[in-house]
Amino acid sequence: MVGAEAYPNWEAIYRNNVGWVYRMLFAKVGSRPDAEDLTTEVFLAALGPLRTSASVREVRSYLVTTARTVLADHWRRTLGREITTLDENLAEPEPEDSGGGLDRLADAERILAELPENYRAVLRLRYLLGHSLKDAAGAMGVTVGNVKVLQHRALKAAARIAERIGV
Repeated sequence: MVGAEAYPNWEAIYRNNVGWVYRMLFAKVGSRPDAEDLTTEVFLAALGPLRTSASVREVRSYLVTTARTVLADHWRRTLGREITTLDENLAEPEPEDSGGGLDRLADAERILAELPENYRAVLRLRYLLGHSLKDAAGAMGVTVGNVKVLQHRALKAAARIAERIGV
C-alpha cells in the first residue's frame, strides 16, 4: 500500500503500521515494554482524529506526529525533559496539526462509553491516568498478562467503534 490508496478499516491501519511505529519507538527508548506501551498509546491517540479514508501517506504522517507527541510525553514523565527527535528514515513527513483537542476528547469519551466496563477500565487506567501495567493490574485485581490482553482487545474494540461511528 502506497500513495493515495486508503486503508479499508482500522484493523488494516493497525496491522500495516504497528511494526514500524514499534521499531521507531524502540530505537528511542531501548525497552521492549516501554516501546510496546508507547506504541499502544500512539494508536489509541490516533483513534479519534485519524480517518480510515485518509491516504496511506497521510496515515503514516499522522502516526509519526502522534508518536513524536507520545514520546515527548514519555520523556517528560520519566526524565523531566522533552526529547522529540525521531528517525525520519522510518516514517513519512508529518502532516499539519489540525488542532481539535476538545473534539478528540469528546470522540474518545463517546468511544469509551460504548466499551464493556473492563475494556473501559483498562484504557482509563493506562492512558487517561497513566498507570503502568503493574499498577493497572493491581487496581483491576488481575495479572499483568491479563492487562496486556485486555488492553489489546480494548484497543481493537475501540477501533471498530470509532470506524462505525465515523470518528
